[in-house]
Amino acid sequence: MSPRICTSIFIVVSVLGTPHVYAQKKADRKMAERIKADIYYLASDSLEGRRTGTDGERKASAYIANRYIQKGIPPYKEQYGSVFHFPFGREVTPANRVLIANHTLALNDEVIVFPFSRSQKVKSEVLPDILESGKIWLMPLYADSDEANNPHFEAEKTVFDKARDAAKQGANGVLFYDPYGSKYPPEFNRQSEYEVIDVPVAFLTHKAYSKYLADDKYEEYITDGMSGLPVEMDVSVKKVERTGTNVAAFIDNKAQYTVVLGAHYDHLGWGEDGNSLYPGKDKEIHNGADDNASGTAAVMELADMINKKKKRLKHYNYLFVNFSGEELGLLGSKAFVKDMGLDSTKIAYMINMDMVGRLNDSTHALTLGGVGTSPAWAQFLATPNKQFKIVVDSSGIGPSDHTSFYNAGIPVLFFFTGLHMDYHKPSDDADKINYPGEVMVVKYMYDIVAKLDKQPKPAYTVTKAPAQEGKRHYKVTLGIMPDYTFNDGGVRVDGVTEGKPAIKAGIKTGDVIIQLGEYKIQGMQTYMEALGKFVPGDKTNVTVMRNGKPVTMPIEFGAK
Repeated sequence: MSPRICTSIFIVVSVLGTPHVYAQKKADRKMAERIKADIYYLASDSLEGRRTGTDGERKASAYIANRYIQKGIPPYKEQYGSVFHFPFGREVTPANRVLIANHTLALNDEVIVFPFSRSQKVKSEVLPDILESGKIWLMPLYADSDEANNPHFEAEKTVFDKARDAAKQGANGVLFYDPYGSKYPPEFNRQSEYEVIDVPVAFLTHKAYSKYLADDKYEEYITDGMSGLPVEMDVSVKKVERTGTNVAAFIDNKAQYTVVLGAHYDHLGWGEDGNSLYPGKDKEIHNGADDNASGTAAVMELADMINKKKKRLKHYNYLFVNFSGEELGLLGSKAFVKDMGLDSTKIAYMINMDMVGRLNDSTHALTLGGVGTSPAWAQFLATPNKQFKIVVDSSGIGPSDHTSFYNAGIPVLFFFTGLHMDYHKPSDDADKINYPGEVMVVKYMYDIVAKLDKQPKPAYTVTKAPAQEGKRHYKVTLGIMPDYTFNDGGVRVDGVTEGKPAIKAGIKTGDVIIQLGEYKIQGMQTYMEALGKFVPGDKTNVTVMRNGKPVTMPIEFGAK
């Protein structure tokens, strides 16, 4: 389950009186054995956490495809797997060089290049703190030793702000230095959300400072005729792309509408992407048994149940999708909706299963999300449930892949048995899954699907959603969900919230916001900065790129 999208408030609508005592039938025991076998493989160390784009992910996708082959369910399109590409931050190329007096500094030891640095070669003769237009600026990062050793000092933001201001004032490069020996020097942040500025930017570590600048050592490297220390910055930062693979199988009943049943199968690998909650220092495999081998196994089991020859559901077509890239921001489901020719008007509804393997034996709490996305879902809440304590989340936007389908105008349901202490930690292992409990959940989901198979296509309704403007607090909201993976200039709109300024102005999903009032939008940082300039009641214009052309429209901000 992705941590990048905030969860909504849940409401309990029915209560189980006595804790359920399992009395499994033979068929249920066999189902539990199949689910257990799937989860034990998918959550094994041999798959190394199924991180998107790795061999572990590819092994998992091959396993899932083979399971559909065994069930006799053909692929969606020509093959089961569909590869998608996505930007994955930035990296420093081997061509990077920073020289002081013709001495090449060691990358990451003596000099750190910043991900928002412009790729460019510049050189100047400079003196520390002598800030001349047209030259490289050499300046301290920290105001004093207290700031240098403050663990809460925002080095990346400080560098970005100061370097951008320096570029505006004529600097053709900025080289920060550390005269205090900070305990928390900046590191290259490949996932930085700061957009590229107009000049190369780097940081001299205290080691390099001591060698070239401390106690006027720079005078040793200045010869007659020089106006300062010779400095050269040859910086090269490039975008990095990764790939993921969605796996999809399809039961074609030649029906007018299709039902999508989905779950993500990727997880965190060794925790390399910064979304682990593991406090330990040594890297460990995050096997993700509940998150989300449990949902993956549930989808495959439902596929088998729906495809039974004697009881085959035939009113709709059935599309089974196992997404990758969910943990990085719902990337696989977004790509599937966008790139696979999915006509949302032909999709009846989507059910998403994420973390359905930890049903609590005492409470039997089961979250049912997205219930506000169609009036058809009310029938499943009308009477108390004898097996589960149903917890309701009305919003179509949540922390998992159903969000991508809701934003495309499709009714959704989301099944979830709850968070636990092992969430996003290496301890989320297969031996902690409640296998009889997952059988109960799968059978309940099948009952819902079977009942809907006899009914007309559910109507779609828009729900209220939490604002997704980022981590800061503002007096106003635009009412969009930004696409955090988009880095081609501007902010791409992944979804718009009903009743908010964006939708009232005419902003649509897929638009790229490039200007807000007088403020140009180059990425998330400038978007958030611009948003902070407005107060409720302000009126201005917003410009978006739509189908390759700029579109400008008036917008009025209300209170959040």
